Amino acid sequence: MIIVNFAHPLDQKQIRQLEEIGGATVERVIEVDSQVDPAQPLAPQVAALVDEVDLSARDWQSIPLIVNLPSLNHSAAVVLAELHGRCGYFPAILRLRPTNSFPAQFEVAEVISLQHLRDGARRKRV
Repeated sequence: MIIVNFAHPLDQKQIRQLEEIGGATVERVIEVDSQVDPAQPLAPQVAALVDEVDLSARDWQSIPLIVNLPSLNHSAAVVLAELHGRCGYFPAILRLRPTNSFPAQFEVAEVISLQHLRDGARRKRV
């Protein structure tokens, strides 16, 4: 599986946790600097960030991806829209949670299948 990381770098412990949860080897982590200029329109900036990810149109549609979303909520929403357009579905996302440690550390809490959630919610529409 490939991780597309729009957030803080993942450490080896987090990658091992992700492999345990996902039941597959993390082949590659693609780091994306998700800093945006708040004075400029957001959508074109996010599209440019995603353009920099070294994946072909075929890769976006066929490779198992897990996305670590940017922390900025507006950027995260636009990233999801952009990725849905490229993948044809909502990708799985990574959720980290803080541990009770000092200095602050984070562990993998879960991988969330957004497409699965979307499909379930779609059945609730009347």
